Amino acid sequence: MITKEMGIGEVVSQYPQTVEVFRNYGMGCFGCAAARFENVAQGAQAHGIDIDALMAALNKVI
Repeated sequence: MITKEMGIGEVVSQYPQTVEVFRNYGMGCFGCAAARFENVAQGAQAHGIDIDALMAALNKVI
C-alpha cells in the first residue's frame, strides 16, 4: 500500500504503473528535482491536489 509519507521517487520506482496516475493529476514530477525529496503529500499540496483522491487512485492501480 502506498502512503502519503512515501517519497514520490520511491513510489514510482516500486510501482511504475503509478506514473500515469501522477500525470493524470497534473504531477509531471519525474523530471523535477523536488520529486527526489518530496513525499506524496508534499507534492500534492504543492500542486493543489486533493490528497485523498490521489491516494485512492494510486492504491487502486497497484
